[in-house]
Amino acid sequence: MPKDRDATPAEMRALGHPLRWRILRVTLNKSMTNKEIAARLGRDPGTTLYHVRVLVRQGFLEAESPRSSGKRGALEIPYRATGKSWRIRIKPSAGSTAAILDAVREEVLEMGDEAAVHTLRLGVRLKASDVDELKRRVSELGQEFNSRDDPDSEPVGLLAVVHRRRP
Repeated sequence: MPKDRDATPAEMRALGHPLRWRILRVTLNKSMTNKEIAARLGRDPGTTLYHVRVLVRQGFLEAESPRSSGKRGALEIPYRATGKSWRIRIKPSAGSTAAILDAVREEVLEMGDEAAVHTLRLGVRLKASDVDELKRRVSELGQEFNSRDDPDSEPVGLLAVVHRRRP
């Protein structure tokens, strides 16, 4: 697996829209055609195709072998997330954080009351060294549970955002 690296400006732009994060999530464990992605996310196929193409250009999605569908056997291209978004560091910014938050918000609303497994929200004042420790420990926790990924188990998401707030 390639070593983590900073995202390029083009990669940052590609990940700057919540719909693109949703597309990556729904194609993480299952290949889907543009039509399937659009239906799954309740969006217009033309809109999703635009975003799919952006993600393919930047290597976040990969086209698989075309498959035939429908009565006429039209060829459709399935896409699958490459996992690249897990291997790059996204420069923290209000825009990139908001895009991720918006995508997670849509996932939670889509699941309804079944979505909430656990929520924690804090407002604390920490020294710089404590903030660094918090970020490190949250990252370690994510890595630990990522290594436990089991295809036969319950799909859950984890979002941890350490952010500054107004005093």
